[in-house]
Amino acid sequence: MVAHAYTVAFEGVDARMVEVQCAVTPGLPAFSLVGLPDKAVSESRDRVRGALSTLHIALPSKRITVNLSPADLPKEGSHFDLPIALALLAELDILPKDAVADAVALGELSLDGALIPVIGALPAAMAAAEENRALICPAASGAEAAWVGGCQVIGAKGLMDVIQHVTGRAPLTPCDPGEVSHARDSRDMRDVKGQERANRALEIAAAGRHHVLMVGTPGSGKSMLAARLPGILPPLTPAEALETSMVHSLSGLIEAGGISRDRPFREPHHTASMAAIVGGGRTAKPGEISLAHNGVLFMDEFPEFPRAVLETLRQPIETGEVMVARANAHIKYPCRFLLVAAANPCKCGYLSDPCRACSRAPNCGEDYMGRISGPLMDRFDLRVDVPPVAFRDLDLPSSGATSEELASRIAAARTRQADRFNSRPDLRQNADLQGDLLEEVTELDPESRALLNSAADRFGLSARGYHRVLRVARSIADLDASDRLSRDHVAEALSYRLPQSTA
Repeated sequence: MVAHAYTVAFEGVDARMVEVQCAVTPGLPAFSLVGLPDKAVSESRDRVRGALSTLHIALPSKRITVNLSPADLPKEGSHFDLPIALALLAELDILPKDAVADAVALGELSLDGALIPVIGALPAAMAAAEENRALICPAASGAEAAWVGGCQVIGAKGLMDVIQHVTGRAPLTPCDPGEVSHARDSRDMRDVKGQERANRALEIAAAGRHHVLMVGTPGSGKSMLAARLPGILPPLTPAEALETSMVHSLSGLIEAGGISRDRPFREPHHTASMAAIVGGGRTAKPGEISLAHNGVLFMDEFPEFPRAVLETLRQPIETGEVMVARANAHIKYPCRFLLVAAANPCKCGYLSDPCRACSRAPNCGEDYMGRISGPLMDRFDLRVDVPPVAFRDLDLPSSGATSEELASRIAAARTRQADRFNSRPDLRQNADLQGDLLEEVTELDPESRALLNSAADRFGLSARGYHRVLRVARSIADLDASDRLSRDHVAEALSYRLPQSTA
């Protein structure tokens, strides 16, 4: 008779159920593992054998065959150790077959029988809940998995604990969810002096999740501004926190099983590869754009990134998801992020600085900013110059709004958007507006319409650019708690869209 256990295989943030079938039959002693296992899964035979030996459980001198079904689904990772061991113990009549088949198990076994934490406990718990099964996992992963309601999560320190639990000798207590953390960033927008326009642009960007390009000389405060952006963003909603945590769970970024309400802030170096930015590699893991889901992706020295990397951002910016296609995998990851890009105006960085004239102007700036293609540049809702700050301005007291004040205004604007999109779960911020709803919520009076049309004709705005101006204007109106767009809202939105002196 064949014993059955259950585990999961990961396809992006989704976990697909995998049936572990074990049969012990007469024949030459062997331990075969089939069902498209990768190297880590194939090596589980030796880890399982060693763990059972530590518990003084001898394998019979027969042929042991373990099949991972469906057989055409690639199996990757070390979390298959525990379900393979449970299926084998059930086939040897050490564990009751029904009890083993009623749970989903995942965990890596050490040679002494201890359970080592693995990635993906959160999406595995969601899959178990959908199947109305309990989840058995390492104790260190239990707090993370317990965040999924409707799923009993059993965390065990070792294989012996699992055996005693399944047999009823020493039942384990279900795990409790980890801590919810939300730490307000100590860096304050009030620290930034002399960059009122850039400060305002980031406020608008945070209100509606609009992408920003800041261009300015070295040391003008671009990185300083971007680093303070998370401090004015509202905390993640429970649904957003779960979405973000699922991606981070697959990357092993969840610490102590805790769920964070802080929005992610990712700042990859400009030497990062395409796989690191958009996702990929041998196992098609999530990249920086997915790790920034529901948060901020800050790309400093933007033109220095490889051209191929920059061009791959075009589709994810529009759709909010990325398809990582490899020969052995086609994985879809969410990536609804706020892109903040910073760049110098030219290679030497001083094209726009009157005190340090660029020796190759204007070709230096045209060549350098030309690394950003027109279609990609068209996807930035806000483009702002960040000029150098005079030394005398640094000695003046801060006059701008604090991060707490900005956060309050932004939270109010996002609340208005949440009410507006209450019946449209696919829409969250104004950056997602499109179609009839965009026209409905951005209805313009004749004066505002004339201004927008005149600017579109004079500066050759594309259809995408035209609609992005409307979305930005809608966010500005939300910050003003206005139901209708005015000419001032449209004019301010246009001021961030029209050609700049350095961009």
